[in-house]
Amino acid sequence: MSTITSTPPTALQSAIRKARWRILPLICVLYFIAYLDRNNVGFARESMSAELDLTASAFGLGAGLFFIGYTLFEIPSNAGMHRFGARRWIARILIPWGLLAMGTAFVVDDTSFAVIRFLLGIAEAGFFPAVVFYFTLWFPVRERAAVLGVFVLAQPIANMIGAPLSGALLELDGVAGLHGWQWMYLIEGAPAVLFGLVVPFLLTDRPSAARWLAPDERVALETAIADDNTRITSKNHNFLAALKDGRAWAYAFLNLGMVLGIYGLAFWLPSIVGEMGDFEPFQRSLVVAIPYAVGACFVLWWSRRADRTGKRAWHVAVSLSVAAIGLLGAGFTLTVSPVIAMASLSLAAIGIYTAIAPMLSMSASLFSGAAAAAGIGLVGAVGNVGGFISPVAVGWLTDLTGSTQAGILLLASALAITAFATWRFAGRRPEGDTSLALNKTEIDPIRTDTEA
Repeated sequence: MSTITSTPPTALQSAIRKARWRILPLICVLYFIAYLDRNNVGFARESMSAELDLTASAFGLGAGLFFIGYTLFEIPSNAGMHRFGARRWIARILIPWGLLAMGTAFVVDDTSFAVIRFLLGIAEAGFFPAVVFYFTLWFPVRERAAVLGVFVLAQPIANMIGAPLSGALLELDGVAGLHGWQWMYLIEGAPAVLFGLVVPFLLTDRPSAARWLAPDERVALETAIADDNTRITSKNHNFLAALKDGRAWAYAFLNLGMVLGIYGLAFWLPSIVGEMGDFEPFQRSLVVAIPYAVGACFVLWWSRRADRTGKRAWHVAVSLSVAAIGLLGAGFTLTVSPVIAMASLSLAAIGIYTAIAPMLSMSASLFSGAAAAAGIGLVGAVGNVGGFISPVAVGWLTDLTGSTQAGILLLASALAITAFATWRFAGRRPEGDTSLALNKTEIDPIRTDTEA
């Protein structure tokens, strides 16, 4: 029988409210910086490629190698997060990533560009899954999609604000003898280093260590999370066993399909906009910001709706279907009507960014403890392979056809397949539909011998 009923509801509500205001603003700022540092390469593409003589394929390879480094070190990084705690580990991630982001200003050819992007991926590895795991320590399952919605809102906002910011910094071309793209990397990479120095003093590892919560609030929050772990998550809390769990691998490949769309749009949207007309760098950046601004407007509403209804898998499937339709529309109207193409890209952004929070909340609810760190790391690691595949594939198709249209259609197909697969698999599981939690043992089709 659940023990959460013995706790005054006001204590739990107060604890969650305090945790939101204490944790989310800082984490969102950090993710804003992270997303800007990994994606600003898309804004620098034209001037940087002209200066360093990079082909579209070479640029796509360099941009994508970030995710190879990130993927290889994602699971070990999450193990470190579980072992050493959020405060120290996130600081460990921030400082070298900021230094390498700034170091991108000094690449001289395709080889040095590829190397530093790979190293940047290693440095930043684990930040996103570490934060997702961190949220499992602080928020009950029924709050996670909404909390993750606030968190992932930093993605479209980073692109929305980062587009004109990067465009403005590109206008510094020639100042102090540096190119505009060099100034962009130097200025946008510095905040990660600065925050890395103060994060250990601002974050709290677990509710039990939070002096800013009253004793009854700490008990209420930890009891609610423990109750969710009993009802929904796997009873197996072994780190290595989670890496062999079939459910974790299923969500990992669903995440990969979603990530194909996320980074395909992020890296190539400036180039897609460039095919719509002849824009100055800053003008183009303002146009690029439009889909992200539109997408951001729907993230919180859709994430909260997923939490309220419990139908997270259905929400993901709808979102990814909308994203696929939007990309298809953009692919077919790109050379016909810039207005319709922009509306289609905005629809794609709505679908892509509203899918992220409910998708991640499902995989984050599979396990607890050390197994959660492993499972979330695995889902992120496999998913981020999509961050390598999408820029490389789109770059290759762009060189082959002379247009981004073929690449856009490829990404749309991947999103449509992922939408269907998510609905079929996760829609029959308690983390995808919380109304099924009471019948969990009857709907768990993928099991391993470690769970028997």
